[in-house]
Amino acid sequence: MIATWNDRYTLEVIALWNEAAVKDGYKEMTEESFAGIVTGNAYFDPLSTFVWLEEGRVVGFACGCTGDDLPLGDVAGYVTCVVMAQGHEDAEKADAMIAALETRFAELGKKQADTLFFNPMHLPWYIPDTAGHEHNNAPGVPTGSLLHEALTRRGYVERAIQCAMYLQLGSFEVPESILAKEEKAAASGYRVEMLDAERHVGVGEMLDALGNPLWRKEIGRSFEDGTPVVIAARHGRAVGFAGPVVRQANGRGYFAGIGVHPEHEGHGLGSSLFFRLCEAFQSIGTDYMSLYTGSNNPALRIYERAGFRTAKTFATMRRELGP
Repeated sequence: MIATWNDRYTLEVIALWNEAAVKDGYKEMTEESFAGIVTGNAYFDPLSTFVWLEEGRVVGFACGCTGDDLPLGDVAGYVTCVVMAQGHEDAEKADAMIAALETRFAELGKKQADTLFFNPMHLPWYIPDTAGHEHNNAPGVPTGSLLHEALTRRGYVERAIQCAMYLQLGSFEVPESILAKEEKAAASGYRVEMLDAERHVGVGEMLDALGNPLWRKEIGRSFEDGTPVVIAARHGRAVGFAGPVVRQANGRGYFAGIGVHPEHEGHGLGSSLFFRLCEAFQSIGTDYMSLYTGSNNPALRIYERAGFRTAKTFATMRRELGP
C-alpha cells in the first residue's frame, strides 16, 4: 500500500536508496545528506512524498515538490524520484507511485508534472568511468532508468535530451583557433580576462540584459566579494561572463554559466569565455569539470572541441494533468 511521509521511514528509505538508486548512478545517501536534499529542503512537502509498504516494510519511495516561486512553479510540479526495491520494480507499483505524485500536484492547482533541472531537490550522481567524480544535480531522468521507462508508459513526453559532459583538466590547453579568435576580437576592442572591479564597469547592466535571475544574483555577488569570474569586456565595459570560478571540495569546478550580451554576439566571445574558464579552473588546481547541455544545443560542439565527452544522458519529460 502507499503511505504519505513519516520520519520513521527515514532509515529504511536511505537503505532502499543505497540499494536501488545507486544502480542508476546516483550517489549514496546518509542521514545528513538525505536531510539536506529531501526532508530539510525548503520545498519538501510530506504530502508529496510517498512510500510503498509491504508487510510494514518500505519497498518503494517517491518524492516530488512544488513552489510557486520556482521557475514554472505556478503551473508545474516536479517529479524528483521514484525508487523501487529489487523484486518490486513492476510497472503497476511504479505507475501508482507516479499517480500519487500527480494527484498531489493537481490538488495544489498544478497543470503539469515535469522532470527538469529547475527541480530544487538536487540529486548528485557519479560520472561513469571516473574515480568517483560526481555531478551535483540531475538535469532530468537518466535515460533507460526504471523511472524513465515508467514515465514513458504513463504518457510523459520527452521534451529534450540533456547531455552530461565531463572533462579531466590535467592536460587542458587553449587551442590556437581560440587564440586567433581572440586576436581578431581584440581589433574591435574586446578582451577576455579575469574580472577586476577596479578596471571593469557595467557588470550589473550586462547581467540585466542577459535576463537570468540566477546569474544576476550569483555573478553580482561574486563581483562584490571578489570571487573570480572570467569576463568579456569592450574598452573596459562588461559584455559577457563565465563563472564564477569555484573549486568544490570534491575537486569539481563549479560555475553558474556563460553569457554574452546580445548586442555583442558574433565575435567568438562565448567560445573564448568557455576556454578561458577551463584554463582558470586548471590554474586553481581543479581536477575536473562537468556540465550538461541539450543534445541539439550548438554549444555542444564548443564543449567537444575543449575535450569534453558525453558521460551520461538525461531526459526532461512532461505530462499535462487533467481536471
